[in-house]
Amino acid sequence: MMGMPKQLDVKNIMVQNVEDGPWAGCAVLFLRSCHTMNLLSLYKNTQGKFSVFKVIKLTLTDSAGGLEGYEILKMHDADPLLGVEVKFVDASACRRFLESYGSGAVQQSLSQHASRLLTDSQALSVETQLKAGIHTLDVCIHNLDLCLQHIHQSQPERLRDDEITELEQQLQSQALGHLPQPPTIPQEEIPVPDNCFRFQEKVFENRMLEPGDLQRFSNGVGRDWRKVGRTLGKECRALNGPAIDNLAYEFEREGLYEMAYQLLNRFIQAEGREARLVRLVRALEENKLTSLAENILDIHPR
Repeated sequence: MMGMPKQLDVKNIMVQNVEDGPWAGCAVLFLRSCHTMNLLSLYKNTQGKFSVFKVIKLTLTDSAGGLEGYEILKMHDADPLLGVEVKFVDASACRRFLESYGSGAVQQSLSQHASRLLTDSQALSVETQLKAGIHTLDVCIHNLDLCLQHIHQSQPERLRDDEITELEQQLQSQALGHLPQPPTIPQEEIPVPDNCFRFQEKVFENRMLEPGDLQRFSNGVGRDWRKVGRTLGKECRALNGPAIDNLAYEFEREGLYEMAYQLLNRFIQAEGREARLVRLVRALEENKLTSLAENILDIHPR
């Protein structure tokens, strides 16, 4: 009498066979940048589109171990995220990508390339999420076989977008020297949060003026305190008319430091919560006192 056949472990067979023979699968990498950079807005911008694509292409090449084994099919708006649909045509390249993703190397590579190509040396943090079909791979990323299975089961539903084809051709032409390196994207193109302002291509919090600002201003402004006062007075009633001359008369004996101190102190008292850092910095810029603005913002010469 023949024995009963052994029960097969279907799950193990699926995992073992997932890399056998012709292989293809699809995953979507979702990206969201933090703080001062919005990758989605930048990609929608004509000037920024190529640079964002290049950052993602370089990152995928780093993590997949070369240009072969994958292709970008589409980049789409998943507000506030930027979605990148990737087709893998080689299981080994896909496994290398998953290993890099699980170790944090993909996120690190994204941040490094973005900081170099998009923000001109400013550090940039990028958040990521990886999905294959209905499966969020971040929750099982350390089970590479399961992730490969999910990606393999998620077959691409479309051909590569024409826009991606054009960006690929532009990147190849640049690599061959047919196109000059695109200039760094002007900082003006990058949205600045409402509570911040830009000075010398850097972003600063537009906080209320503090005692330290008073001291640095009073120590550094010298005889130019009147000019700065008149600039501030354009939008501050407390410094209009003879107010500045009265300050000079009242505190003449105490010297320039005290006159400058009382000027800015009166501005702060009159404007309250509207006595913001950006107003002082712009007044200093208008009067060609850039070095004093740098001192107040704690910018050190390179």
